This record gives sequence, C-alpha cells and structure tokens, in this order.
Amino acid sequence: MVPMWLQAGFWGLFAGSALLLGAAIGYLAKVPRRLLASVMAFGAGVLLSTVAFELIDEAYKQGGMRPTTIGAAAGALIYTGCNILLARRGARHRKRSGDQQPSEQEQDGSGTAIALGALLDGVPESIVIGTSLLSGGTVGAVTVAAVFISNVPEGLSSAAGMRAAGRSRLYVFGLWTGIAVISGLAALAGYTVLGDASDALMASIIALAGGAILSMVADTMIPEAFENAHLLVGLITVAGFLLAYGVSQLEP
Repeated sequence: MVPMWLQAGFWGLFAGSALLLGAAIGYLAKVPRRLLASVMAFGAGVLLSTVAFELIDEAYKQGGMRPTTIGAAAGALIYTGCNILLARRGARHRKRSGDQQPSEQEQDGSGTAIALGALLDGVPESIVIGTSLLSGGTVGAVTVAAVFISNVPEGLSSAAGMRAAGRSRLYVFGLWTGIAVISGLAALAGYTVLGDASDALMASIIALAGGAILSMVADTMIPEAFENAHLLVGLITVAGFLLAYGVSQLEP
C-alpha cells in the first residue's frame, strides 16, 4: 500500500501540474482574449464553490464559528499583505494575459516577484489537499478536481502575459515546473505537519487557506475574467461554481 504521506505529495503534484499544462498552452499558442476570459471565469467559479462548500463549511463543522472566522480573516490579511509587497516589485498583474506584466527591463526584480507571487497563489490550495487526507484517509476528490481545473486557466493566462512581457521559455517553464513540485511538497507538509492538530487548529488552518484563496480569486482571477468580458462570462462563472458543487455532493 502506498504510504499516506506519499499520496498527499502525489495529489499535490498532480493538481500543481495543471499550472504547467496551462502555461504550455498560454505560452506556445495564441489563445483569443475572449476565450481566456471564459476559462478564467470558469476557474474562478470552481474556486468560489470550493471555498464555500469544501473549506469554510468544513472548517465550521470541525471547529465552529470562532476559529473559522479567525482563520479566514488571517488568511485574507496574510495574502493581501504579501500581495501588496509583491505588487510593489512588479507582480501586481502576474495572472494577466495581456501586456500588463512589466518586463525585467521595465522593472528590475519583477521576475522574482512574479515567481514569489505564483508561489503565494498556489501553496494554500496544496496544503488543503494534504489536510484533506487526514480525516477520511482518502483525498477529497472535489478539492483536487477544483485545484486542477482552476490551475489550468491560471497558468494559461499568466504564461500568456509572461510571453507578452518578453520572458524566456526557460523562465516560464522553469517557474511553473518549480511551482508544481512545491505544490506536491506543500501537500505533503499539510499531511505530515498537521497530523496531530486539534479540531480548532485544523479548522483555523483550513479557513486560513480558504480566506487566502478567496482573496486571490478576487484580486487576480476575476479582473482577468472580466477584462474582456462578454455576455456569457457570468454564466460561465456559475457553471464552474455548479460543477464544483456537484462534484462535492458525489463524495460520500
């Protein structure tokens, strides 16, 4: 039987690999901006559903309202604070597909800031994948599916923006490969480090990840989705939301 810690790492790596898949499409293919808006809206809907029904709801069931509220608020504050610092270094538009991202010539250190920003976006999702193995012994299918589905448009849009900013193929694919590997390690850490956590602490951590992910969706995904909004973007967002909710109801 495969050890549980290894399963956690595998599922984190699997979900993170969607970033690399999306990056390959975004960097190597010329994807229409309206299509990018659609896939980003779909991914945003998936994550909104996951935060509501898989993270915040689960945190409340484990620890009640107080640790859930504290955790979610802390996640939003930590993400926003780190995001402000990175934005000043050139990572403000790291998930935008147009020419919003600065090149290294335009802003020195922006490449490093964008890499750290990508890490900031991806780690909370991966930790949740690891912690989902702790309760039932099997990874939450909806958690992995939601992270995988949402990672594709994230990587796609961001890589398209990196190409527009003149970043090299080595930089783009090296970055997303590294983030995929770190996603696996974060999921592994979520399982091993938090194995003995109390219900209240676990609730706070799950809610913290939920608050960080919700902040990320509002700050980086929704603006890209509605930059080139067309009349179906709202419908597509709801479709992503309902798909993730439907998958969550299939779990025992």
